[in-house]
Amino acid sequence: MIIYDLADWAVAERTNDIPAEAFHWAKRAVIDWCATTAPGAMVQPATGMIKALDEDIGRGKARLFPSGAPATMRTAAIINAAASHTVEFDDIFRDALFHAGTPTVSTALATAEQENLSGENFLRAVIVGYEIGTRIALVMGREHYKFWHNTATNGSFAAAAAAGTAFRLDRDQFANALGIAGTMAAGLQQTFRSDNLAKPMHGAHAADSGLLAAQSARHGITGALDILEGEVGYGAAMSKNCDWSMVTEGLGEWYNVTRMTTKNHGCCGHTFAAIDGAIAIRDQHGITAADIKHVRVGGYSATVDICSGKSHKTPVEGRFSVPYLIANGITYGNARLDAFTEERLNDPLNVELAPKVDVYLDEEIDSGFPHRRAARVTIETHDGRTLEHYQPTRIGDPDAPFTDDQISEKYMELAAPVMGDGPARDLLEACWSLETLDSIHDLPIGMAAGKLANAG
Repeated sequence: MIIYDLADWAVAERTNDIPAEAFHWAKRAVIDWCATTAPGAMVQPATGMIKALDEDIGRGKARLFPSGAPATMRTAAIINAAASHTVEFDDIFRDALFHAGTPTVSTALATAEQENLSGENFLRAVIVGYEIGTRIALVMGREHYKFWHNTATNGSFAAAAAAGTAFRLDRDQFANALGIAGTMAAGLQQTFRSDNLAKPMHGAHAADSGLLAAQSARHGITGALDILEGEVGYGAAMSKNCDWSMVTEGLGEWYNVTRMTTKNHGCCGHTFAAIDGAIAIRDQHGITAADIKHVRVGGYSATVDICSGKSHKTPVEGRFSVPYLIANGITYGNARLDAFTEERLNDPLNVELAPKVDVYLDEEIDSGFPHRRAARVTIETHDGRTLEHYQPTRIGDPDAPFTDDQISEKYMELAAPVMGDGPARDLLEACWSLETLDSIHDLPIGMAAGKLANAG
């Protein structure tokens, strides 16, 4: 059975000589997770979830990030996962439309703290979670993404794999954990087609489902071992024409944690190529918002279906609006956290330009989706010029990756204002040497006293 092939590999990875490159990229993934989780923890839904789950906070071996407040393992995984998916800076496995870090690192950290793992064994849990989650997501493909949110669904398998590794489940237990996770996988795209706060809870659900699956299997509960390929299983119910032979192709020969996209903008990844293309035209031709008569953006199906709306009254709407993000990019040159403040969302330049931006389906670009994330941007100016730019990929994609220094810079930009400069730098330094830590509890998670007062 497929699940046993995955379980056999995962159990062996606890002691196998994993390549140094995979460990290095796992550390990058953890740092990137810290970067996006810190600001996400300070706003809804994480702050509301802290209140909802307050009975589980103040006790336990796990920690909330970035405050360092003790919490039970399950509650820490849930809240941290929601926080890591809130400001839309979390990593992406491009080929499968999957924010792998949100459920994987959140669950790996909570279970590693519960089990008092070493830094190296924590990283092994991260690597295994990424690998199994991304491979299942890849098989599920575009058909799955029409209705389901991969971070919620495939994330359940990633979380179960990370937790199963941390718990040192044996072959049968690990297989059953995946079987249980499969029947708990859920999360609908309708959630991010409208203005609401539930999308980050998809990451929380995945972490919760996977962790509960691994805990249950640890104590003898069994799952459907043919949940992936079964006649009425995960693939049949939630996708079409799944080729499950793909899930083990090259398993152990390469590691998908080394193929992650690092987000350069704090918004939906389906907007990135359009933002990068518009900024490229701005920089090349020196145009301003006042120069622009009309903008056309050719993109792939998900860009059109999810991100073509012009309304940007709230941060959620703004993060999923190509018209707003083009307008903001032309004027400000990026889409960082401050792009989604009330002041920026109501900036007269953005309010005036966004309605002039139209998004259409470019069949050529769509044919390469999801493996290629491109956009074609055409700007017409008031003085009669037509300026065009084809953006073949996104900054931060595997073919245009962040350097280690850029990862660190992103982390400090997002984490330091929340944690304080000193605590943020201490954590960054420790993360780059995670494999040397005797205990994951030596990871200095915490905030400066003045910052802690503002934590949820």
